[in-house]
Amino acid sequence: MTGVPASAAGGSSGAHGAPGPAAPSGAAPDSGSHGSGSRDAGSHDGERPVRGGKIAAAAVNQASLWNVANLLTMLRLVLVPGFVALMLAGGGYDPAWRSLAWAAFAIAMITDLFDGHLARTYNLVTDFGKIADPIADKAIMGAALICLSGLGDLPWWVTIVILARELGITLMRFVVIRYGVIPASRGGKLKTLTQGVAVGMYVLALTGWLATLRFWVMAAAVVLTVVTGLDYVRQAIVLRRQGIAERAAALEETEA
Repeated sequence: MTGVPASAAGGSSGAHGAPGPAAPSGAAPDSGSHGSGSRDAGSHDGERPVRGGKIAAAAVNQASLWNVANLLTMLRLVLVPGFVALMLAGGGYDPAWRSLAWAAFAIAMITDLFDGHLARTYNLVTDFGKIADPIADKAIMGAALICLSGLGDLPWWVTIVILARELGITLMRFVVIRYGVIPASRGGKLKTLTQGVAVGMYVLALTGWLATLRFWVMAAAVVLTVVTGLDYVRQAIVLRRQGIAERAAALEETEA
């Protein structure tokens, strides 16, 4: 969107610099506001719209969906069934297949770290990304936990606690979004990182002291999951109370 106005600004500066009669009043602002019609502003004075403007705008809107952040999110969605297939191949206990499953899981976790950052940094936030990103996050983590519990590598109560927390907090965010947005905390980010490391270690066929270490990493992930979940609930309650109080105050001012 920024490229067309820039060219329009360049063309208009040349027109102002050249000697001659002034352009009709309002022609330049109209062409500048529409962006794409600025190329013909000198000859048509903005009297008719340029067909290329609509085509260019449509192309920009269409391209905005296929940005790098959304492509990374789509990659995570595609990796979910691939991860499950690799995880269960060879009966679910073949070290080679488990290593490939770990690679797919690691790629999904790494892209999760980058897509949100890229979207915010380069203004690539789209409605698709807002919906698909949390779905992709929950899908890959849920698939891994369910596969591990189904294979007997991870107790079912761990899977239930983590998934209940993730789904519950996601629903709670939607419920209180009318009052405001609950930002991601440092504890929540640490929880996500610890969960990813712990689940990744369980996906690999580890033995010896590494198998003992992954138990403690998963224990830390469960504790962080519960503690940060309770903190988000507290924030949601405070946010809802503040929102209700502000609405009541605004209503009283309106009636007064």
